[in-house]
Amino acid sequence: MELIGSVKTSEWGKIGNDSEVCRIAQLNYENFQVNASTPYAEFWMGDHENGPSLIKSSKETLSSFLDKSSKNLIGGHQKLSFLLKILSVSKALSIQVHPNKEEAKRLHEERPDIYKDPNHKPELAIALTPFIALCGFRPYNEIQGFLDKILPLSNLIGNQNVQKLNEGESGLKACYTQLMTASSDKISECIEAISKNYNETLAEYKLYKIFNKMNREFPKDVGILSLFFLNVIRLKPGESIFLPANLPHAYLEGDCIECMSCSDNVIRAGLTPKFKDVPTLLGMLNYKGEPAEEKLFKPDQRDEHVQIFAPKIEDFAVVKFHFTSDIKEYKWKNIEYGSILLVLEGERILRTETLGDIKLYRGSVIFIPGNCGNFINFVKSDNYQGNFTSYLASYNNF
Repeated sequence: MELIGSVKTSEWGKIGNDSEVCRIAQLNYENFQVNASTPYAEFWMGDHENGPSLIKSSKETLSSFLDKSSKNLIGGHQKLSFLLKILSVSKALSIQVHPNKEEAKRLHEERPDIYKDPNHKPELAIALTPFIALCGFRPYNEIQGFLDKILPLSNLIGNQNVQKLNEGESGLKACYTQLMTASSDKISECIEAISKNYNETLAEYKLYKIFNKMNREFPKDVGILSLFFLNVIRLKPGESIFLPANLPHAYLEGDCIECMSCSDNVIRAGLTPKFKDVPTLLGMLNYKGEPAEEKLFKPDQRDEHVQIFAPKIEDFAVVKFHFTSDIKEYKWKNIEYGSILLVLEGERILRTETLGDIKLYRGSVIFIPGNCGNFINFVKSDNYQGNFTSYLASYNNF
């Protein structure tokens, strides 16, 4: 079934047609009205209660349809285990971490007003454009280098804590705890001193633009100083990162495909006016320091046409299909749990064993039920000679 995605606007989104979310929405939904000054941030595809997709033919929500339908559409599950998104990021999202399943259950029981559900929220981001993110703590020696060179930062952290960095995770926890519990006045003073006196150091580490952009968007926010503790990841289109529980991260700029478990549980650490649960955050973080390159998630290259992004979780996997015009058809084994397909480039015919044909085009979002046959087939359109690129999200049985 063809779906209409759910568009989310937020101040951190890209404006108007600069946003891939906006461009896809116009192709996905014929009556979509563009406001040239609106920041279009997210395009949701799935049955999440906060933004369920609509079935194009009936305008019924996908969640309502699945509730009423035979459960073998999605392998006996009550709901899809994943949510597929496009994100268009202009302004940094909050530095955040997500709890694991046990922690999520406990937090939901203790504070359901803040932690809305008992599920974990691992995430996978695949860059569509050059994409900048923060991901995990830097190696300890890199953090030590910043503390040695940037006196206002080391003064804020304190000499006793700085000396503990050679102890590894426990030392980093002491330093980061001092940072996150410092007074707002001291944070502000530190940021101002760095901004005035350390431009050369920022430029040396290619952090000048990011530091000043953060300071414009979130002036005097403690999250700005996390830049010296967290890896800056610069993804090329097609590269990806996986964000498991307890890993600090933030998206800073660019467009990406995101797939995540269905959950709203977020613990924020900075770059936000929203509530920051600092004690919970500090007790939950993974303080392992690792190089930026180790944070890249490598897909399985199944063949020259297919990449499979399958993290070590059950909730989701993402398959990227890329066919050149000489590929007349390509068969893919369907899975019983149900899938959602997003088309970003080109045209094809999607052929299933029991449901017939449906035309695919840029902006198509298709729900593929688990009981529509053993295979789905991507068949070349006679009148289209270009490439075809799409992403399929599903339960992870790879």
